[in-house]
Amino acid sequence: MATVPPSVSLLDLAPPEAARALADWVAAEGLPLYRVGQIAARLWQRPVGAWDEATDLPNALREKLSARWPIARLTLATRQVSQDGTRKYLWRLADGESVESVLIPSGSRRTLCISSQAGCALGCVFCATGMMGFRRNLTPFEIAGQARELLLESPPEKPTNIVFMGMGEPLLNWDSVDVALTILNSPEGLGVGARHITVSTVGIIPGMRKLAERPEQFRLAISLHAANPARRLPLMPIEKKYKLADVLEAAAAFRKRITFEYVLIAGRNDSESDAAELASLARRMGAMVNLLPLHPGGAPGLTPTPPARIREFAEQLRVRGVEAVVRRSRGLDISAACGQLKVEVERKRPQQPAIPE
Repeated sequence: MATVPPSVSLLDLAPPEAARALADWVAAEGLPLYRVGQIAARLWQRPVGAWDEATDLPNALREKLSARWPIARLTLATRQVSQDGTRKYLWRLADGESVESVLIPSGSRRTLCISSQAGCALGCVFCATGMMGFRRNLTPFEIAGQARELLLESPPEKPTNIVFMGMGEPLLNWDSVDVALTILNSPEGLGVGARHITVSTVGIIPGMRKLAERPEQFRLAISLHAANPARRLPLMPIEKKYKLADVLEAAAAFRKRITFEYVLIAGRNDSESDAAELASLARRMGAMVNLLPLHPGGAPGLTPTPPARIREFAEQLRVRGVEAVVRRSRGLDISAACGQLKVEVERKRPQQPAIPE
């Protein structure tokens, strides 16, 4: 019999572990072995919201599954749709915490930006999530389930690309992210190609090393935002613990081309000298650069770099031999800066009296 505790969801297990747990359970119930594949397919490949919906299974089996292996769900608290097609989801978790994900359609691509933590402890000055502080790590299901819920929509929306760029720092929640990557990538899971899954980090070196050890070619993005430590530290306090030079050394272990993410902030990191330093760094690392406009409302007290200056900055990188892409701000009319929707929803919620500890 499986050693999986009753409180653990099959959706928190990597597909091979879930299949083994089901095989033990099926044997203990005296059921034919082929039921394992039928049941497992309903976890991620052809997901159901509840076992009652798995009408390819006998009713008696569905009742047993509901009793022993209830299907976990994320509760949709708020859904917003932008004029540009971007969709923002606020998911309520079982304990009342909430996280966000954003679906960005672009032609045949559907990129889903997912969260890995409720809140964030890192305090980057341009990030709305950092303002709320750290609440807790997400489980593997709570991470990969953000994609699963979209498959349960009508019509289903399967993401073609996954980016760990939502709430939280994924490499500070490595144990869960490690399993979630397997679920998202595995053919027995969601089946998203490794090259279409990007993990973004501020530079958590132990986690970067663990990610580099995985055999799949997951992509790495580094939240850079300044090309030298003196400019980076006021924007990203993590520079105190993980120095930029050490982060870049760890990044050199990746077999795939890495990406530098760079939010442009007027007067803070958008000068010609900033562009020259960034170009030098990107050339040395063989990295491409994603230039991101600062999302209005996501970072009070900071001013977005004007669009004309963003174009100039990108050109200054290109003439120095660096591939630079200016990412268009999406979802400006729906609070799509990560963490911004949660902050707004919480602000509107009636205040409850404090409960003494």
